[in-house]
Amino acid sequence: MHFPVNEPILPEETFVLSDGAPNELLGDWPDRFYAHISRLELHYFKAKHPAKAQALVFGGGGYLQLVHDKEGVEIAHWLNNIGIDAYVVTHRLPGAVNKDGSINSFDIALRDGLTCLDFLKKRTGLPLIHVGLSSGGHTAGVMACQNAPLSAVGAIITYAPINANHRKYKSPKGKPDYPPVEKQNFYDAWPIGIASESHGVPAVPLFVAYALHDEAVPIDHVLNLIKTAQVYGSDVEAHIYPDAPHGFALREKHGTHAQWHLLAEKWLEKLLVDI
Repeated sequence: MHFPVNEPILPEETFVLSDGAPNELLGDWPDRFYAHISRLELHYFKAKHPAKAQALVFGGGGYLQLVHDKEGVEIAHWLNNIGIDAYVVTHRLPGAVNKDGSINSFDIALRDGLTCLDFLKKRTGLPLIHVGLSSGGHTAGVMACQNAPLSAVGAIITYAPINANHRKYKSPKGKPDYPPVEKQNFYDAWPIGIASESHGVPAVPLFVAYALHDEAVPIDHVLNLIKTAQVYGSDVEAHIYPDAPHGFALREKHGTHAQWHLLAEKWLEKLLVDI
């Protein structure tokens, strides 16, 4: 399996879960993205074989846009190949200004995620996994903390700013707050993996992959999570790669970080057997 592929990978179906105008993809395959999201959409990619699980996939983009192909569609295609139905989430962005002048709330991504859970609960009984890359990994971590009617059995998080963007735990220290204010407020409301912030400590097993020298997402994010896992006795499998760039996703062909998804497959195999 090598990415990117030449031709666009199309979803089986797209589900519209809120009011609003259709979302418009910008750019060209395989690097398309959403700059403004008017409505919540789920892009469904069906497993190649009878599905043994389902996943909500959250792409990154710093809560300012959504990286659709690299961190959404390609991740879904990988999951499909190992027997997992994948739903790429096109959620609305905190602080984004809508055409009617209204401003999205700080927790709009979480509220959209909960809407997705309600939808999937009615659709299928398959075990659920949250998968998120970059800022989408923060979203996946937040979702893994929710006590919802459909709860996840685990989460995969890669190179994600899960806690050290919080005003109290910033790395590097003195880093400016993120605009818009709603984005910063969401990071502050949901630091994932800080021992003193118990609401943000997932109770489900986690697989995490990070870049040791990532300047965009300092390694402190995952180190905080690991220390908290030790305190709480949590189940966290962590991989840290010295040569990985930020945003390595599935396109890297050299270095051990190019194999992270194979380790994740082994982790998923054990996870789904144990539940």
